[in-house]
Parts: sequence; structure tokens; C-alpha cells
Amino acid sequence: MRSGQSLTPFVLDALLQVPSNVYRLPSDKLERAIRFIRANTNADGVLGMMDPSLPDYPNYATALAVSALCRAKRAGWEKDIRPMVAYLRRMQFSEQNGWKPADAPYGAWGMGGMEHPPPNPGHVDLSMTRYVLQALRAAGVASDDPAFARARIFIEHCQNYDPEHPKDADGGFFFSTTESDTNKAGQDGQHFRSYGTTTADGILALVAIGGTLQDRRIRAAHNWLISHHRDMAVPGFVGPAYQRWPQGLAFYYGAAATEAFHALGNLMDTSVANALKRTQRRDGSWVNPENLVKEDDPLIATAFAVRALVNQ
Repeated sequence: MRSGQSLTPFVLDALLQVPSNVYRLPSDKLERAIRFIRANTNADGVLGMMDPSLPDYPNYATALAVSALCRAKRAGWEKDIRPMVAYLRRMQFSEQNGWKPADAPYGAWGMGGMEHPPPNPGHVDLSMTRYVLQALRAAGVASDDPAFARARIFIEHCQNYDPEHPKDADGGFFFSTTESDTNKAGQDGQHFRSYGTTTADGILALVAIGGTLQDRRIRAAHNWLISHHRDMAVPGFVGPAYQRWPQGLAFYYGAAATEAFHALGNLMDTSVANALKRTQRRDGSWVNPENLVKEDDPLIATAFAVRALVNQ
């Protein structure tokens, strides 16, 4: 992440969500960030491939850049995002690159940078898929677009929910259909356990493709989140083998959970905001003492904290 290609749109998109009466990013800094994004987006519309030997989360970076550019709406933004959106469309696991609806990664997005034809999809997860879907929606892609219909298949495969037997599953989400060891809460028997960050991601992914609280799947996930949420400690982790994760994902969870509740028209309790007030450092930043997913970097933890506070 040292190249700044994924960090820059991540931080920029967070700052642009702050209400202007609270904070307005100075114009010169906004322009510098946009120039950086433009300079590091290649001819194929990909941000994150400045160093082809060390990709910097190309799908995350490109999706976040699309979202940030759509928020900023500076001169030329529509032209800027056009190749980015086309690239993100190409990266979806679909028939265009050899995948079928019955395949585990179908409809999702992975790390990106290059296409992954069957049978090896590489890393695939719900978090990357959620961010891409939100970027496509921000760019004006209609809810009846085929990309969203394909994405729904993957999203539903990541949910512990059966519409025919809704009481037999909890309604929460897990992380990936392709790599069992990335489902951080482990599993009970043949089923991966639901946990907080992925359940919030699942809600946001379904909302991005046009879902509302009237959708049974969203309602089931919403109920899981309400019943398990307590503060910034990520719910869903059981047993000593998983004891670091509730803290390790705390800032991601705070941002995703508050955004999920906000997207459904609900206000979360003040527990996340209170936790952030208690833990903010004297210089205004936040840092996670756990380093499991880079939240020990203040740029990452603070940008997540800003997102959480905006939606609180």
C-alpha cells in the first residue's frame, strides 16, 4: 500500500463524505489527490497497477476512485470514470471470462488487475464485491443492469439464509465462497459462521444493487446485525482461536455497520461514536492496537473512523 494508489482514493472518499459545514477539503488538496489518481490510472482504466510486479489492490483502488470522483464532481470526472467502470465490468466473474452461474465465484469481484479464467479465480470476497457494486451505483449504473443480477447470485451464496426455511439459518453473511480459510469466524459443521463485518458488507452490497428493507434477505441480515451489535467489537467470533478478530476488525466494522444502518434509514446507537471519542489520539487520529488487517496504520483506522462518524 506504500504506493498510495489504494490509500489515496480510500482517504479521499472518506473526507468527501464529511458534511461541508463540518469540514471541507481544501481545493488545492482535492486537486492534488485527483491529479494523483489520474496520473496513476493506466490506459485500461485501472488504478493500482503503477508497479505491475506489486499490484496495489486494483479493484479496491479503482472502485474507491470511481466513488470519490463521483462525489467530487470536478471538471472531467465523467470522462475519468468511463474507462474505470468499463474495467470493473470486465473484472466481474461472469460468462465473458468463462464462469457460469453454478461456479462459486460467479458474480463476484476479486483482487483485479488481470482476468482469472476457470478454474482458478484467485482471491474472491464479499468486501471487494461490495465496494465495486457501490462504485457502479455511484457511476449511475441502473439497478436492472445484468452486472447487478450476476452479483446477486454471489451475494446470496455468502448469506446464511434459506428463503424456504428462514428459521433454519441466522441471516448473517460470511466472507468468501471460494477460500474457506478467509472466513475469519470459522465454521459450525458445514456452515461458515456469520460475523459482523461481512454481514454489514452483505447488506450494503444488496442495497447497492437496488435492495431495500422489504427484501427478506436484507431484513434477515439487518435483524442479525441488530441482535448481535454491541459496540466496535465485531460480533460473531466464538472461541479462543478467534479472540483477536473482534478488535482486529473494529474500525472496518464501525464504518460498515454504521453505513449499513444508515442505508436502511436507521440510526445506530451511539456506542460506535462513544468508542471513537474515547480512543481518539491527541493528534486527531485513531490507531488499532491489533495489526491483523493494517488498522494499526493511522491512515486506515482514521479514514474508517471518519466514515463511521459521518453515518452515526
